[in-house]
Amino acid sequence: MTEAEKFRLDKWLWAARFFKTRSLACDAIDGGKVRVDGLRAKASKEVRVGNEIRITGPDGEWTVIVRGLSAQRRGAPEAALLYEETEASRLQRQAFAERQRAEFGERERGAGRPTKRDRRLIHRFIS
Repeated sequence: MTEAEKFRLDKWLWAARFFKTRSLACDAIDGGKVRVDGLRAKASKEVRVGNEIRITGPDGEWTVIVRGLSAQRRGAPEAALLYEETEASRLQRQAFAERQRAEFGERERGAGRPTKRDRRLIHRFIS
């Protein structure tokens, strides 16, 4: 096996732009948020083309198949070439995003805490 055929999991996650730093990738891996081929992995796990990686994050769960390896972190369009997201994962993330938007409470203008103008009017009324 050559070095081009295998790569560390934490470096790959960083290069593919799933995490901003390698230490964040390591923390997620140690916390069990990343699985390779259905199994928990260590940061030093060797990633190969064809591996299935499941990443759980605050914006949902990604299931991707490794399509390329890179030692350098590049722009988002180039990083997207390193993996292919499964269709089920894409649909699940979209449903999660729609649920999040539906659960987000919006309040009517004027409801809740009084504005500065409201406080002045209240003060005038009381005095």
